[in-house]
This record gives sequence, structure tokens and C-alpha cells, in this order.
Amino acid sequence: MDLHSGMPFWVVLNPLYNYFNPLKNNIETHTVIIGSGITGALVAHTLCSLGVKCIVVDKRTIGTGSTAASTAQLQYEIDVPLVDLIEKVGEKQAVDAYKCCLQSITDVESVFKSIGKNPDFERVPTYLLASDRSGKKLLEKEFNARKNARLPMEYLEQDVVKSDLGIDAKAALYNDTSAQLDCYKGATYILDHYLQKKELQLFSHTLIEDYVETESGYELVTEHGSKITCKNVVIAAGYEAGEFLPKKVMDLLTTFAIVSHPLDEKLLWKNRALIWETKEPYLYMRTTNDNRIIVGGEDEDFNNPNKRDKSLRKKATILEKKFKKMFPEIPFVTDMSWAGTFSATADGLPYIGTYPNKPNMYFALGYGGNGITFSMIAAQVIGNLITGKGDPRAELFGFDRSKR
Repeated sequence: MDLHSGMPFWVVLNPLYNYFNPLKNNIETHTVIIGSGITGALVAHTLCSLGVKCIVVDKRTIGTGSTAASTAQLQYEIDVPLVDLIEKVGEKQAVDAYKCCLQSITDVESVFKSIGKNPDFERVPTYLLASDRSGKKLLEKEFNARKNARLPMEYLEQDVVKSDLGIDAKAALYNDTSAQLDCYKGATYILDHYLQKKELQLFSHTLIEDYVETESGYELVTEHGSKITCKNVVIAAGYEAGEFLPKKVMDLLTTFAIVSHPLDEKLLWKNRALIWETKEPYLYMRTTNDNRIIVGGEDEDFNNPNKRDKSLRKKATILEKKFKKMFPEIPFVTDMSWAGTFSATADGLPYIGTYPNKPNMYFALGYGGNGITFSMIAAQVIGNLITGKGDPRAELFGFDRSKR
């Protein structure tokens, strides 16, 4: 699957992780991780930390799938507002999901501290703006729900938002728990760390074409006939995981993003906060380590590569106009633009754990705009399940949650 169009900023900013190592022989291991993006990397980190012998395989160059197109914002907010999520899954489950995401931001930070590498991880606050009167009513309900759940959040009136950001929004929800990073750098840092320690095997340009369930686990077959014998398989292939699932669990969508030329830091808004809005599809923005601005949104309900390519220039123009309307004093000039595949589930939550009747095949599917925090949760849950510890979050994010 072609997962992105245009020129994703992260693979231009960073030197390509120049690693070419296709699997050519038959091998055996305890656990195979399919996918070398940020999800696969976090799973590898967790399993290596637990002493589990594992390998990572990817059909592409390392980290150049969906991770390369991520805008890499880490927020505890899920795409579905808490008030709506409560209606979908119940209050306890909804609040637990939000609190899991809150904790996972710190856990992601801890991962990079533990390996001594910083992929431009930076703590920043978040403003969720009310785009109109209906958005303000939503924020009022959302604030009360989060206050009852004891989630960190402040309600800002219109004059405060204007003072903070210079934006004429009806209101905003604010918190100082969010973060941002360079997602591509983060994935390659983790994988390289464990390669250098010789605690991980990594095979690029290796397509898993088929698999067979065995008495002791699985036998994976590559497109060139090499076989991997293992006890467990972890599917960390994001939106390409469908071939391993008996039925469709998500809808594939397209999102668009642009990045500006570097700017004088004095021109950036207060605290370089993450900004997004209640309107659907919402506009969102962040800054980068070299003082660029990334703006994303204009999501569309399709994943046709040709249609995506044709839409990119038009969408980039729309995003730049929307940004300039919000911040007319900032001289934004688009330097690069790209479009990427993402997906949404019916309740906005990820799918983590084993699928019914597929023992020892674990899925780390951190769908939605909060994918990286979901990926951290998935890595921890799967690590616990594989080592026999169990994890209550497996039920919260499991495939059979609709039966509750």
C-alpha cells in the first residue's frame, strides 16, 4: 500500500537510516514484530527490555511507512471527545482510556531517556479551540466531564484565548501535559539502539507473504521463500494490518499537512503550544525544533493514491489560507506538503491484543490522531501478555470490547 504522497518533512530533515538487510535464510526466534515504524520500535523496546528474543521485519526501508508522514503530536485527548466516548463505551471505560493516554506521554518520554537519545521530544501545552457557538457548548460539556474524571484541564474564555494566542476563538480547553517529537528519528533511534547492543535482529525489504499456524506458534513465509519460525507474531503494521485480520476493523482516510520555512522564534505563538479545533475535520498545528510550523487537517474519506496525489496541491493551499486567517501576522510560506493514510475506528479507540481464535498473534493497532500514545500502550500491553503477566488494558482496547 502507498501510505503517503508528496514530501514528508521528517525524511527530508533527517539523514535516511541507510539500512538494507533483506532476510535470505530460514531463521527461528521467540517473537516477530512486523513493522519498523514508531509502533514496531516501541514494541521492540518493550520486548528487549523484558529479555524477549525478537526480530523486526519490514517490507520497506526502515521507518518510511506511516511514521514518516506523522505530525507526531502526543496528547491525552482522543479523537472522540470524552463526552461522546462515554456514550459509546461507558463512563469507566472512557475515562480509563483517557487516563491511559495521559500516562503514556510520560512513558514515551521515559523510553528515550532510557536509551539516552532524544528525538526532539519536547513538552508543550495544548489549546483545543471552540470554532463556533456549537463548539463552545461542546467544550463546556467536555470540561465538566474531564473535571469529574480529574483530568488536567482549564476552561479559557474568549478574552483569555485572545490574550494568549491572538485568536478570536469562542473559548478553549487548555492543558500543559502534551508533547511533540520527531517520529521518524524516534523510531530509528530505538531500533538502532538495540541493534548496536545486539539484542535485536532487523530485516528490511522483507515482505511477509504468507503465514501458517503451527503447534508451537507460527511459520512466516517471505515473498522469496525464506521462513521464520516463532512462538509469537506482533502486527505493528498499522493501516496495512488488514491482511492479518479476518474482518475490517477500521476505515482508511487521508490527511494532509504542510510545513513552513523556518521563522524567527519571536513570531511563534505562546509556549509553542499544540493547537487544534472542534470543527470537523479539525485543523491542527505545531512547531518544530528549527522553528517551522506544521499545519494539518482537511481529512478526506478516501485512500486512493491517485486521488490523494491530485488533491495535495489544492489541500495545501487551503491549509495555508486557513492558517493565515487564524494568524495573519505570521508570514507563513509553505516549504513542503504531504498527505498520509490514517484510519478511524467506530469508537475512536485502538485495537490491542489477540484477535479471537488467533492465539499468539498480537495486534498493536494505534489508530487515529493519537496513534503514538496508543502505540506506547500497545507495546506495554503486548509485552505483559507475552511474558504472562496479563494487563487489564487488554480488555479495554481488545477486539471483543463491543460485546460489553
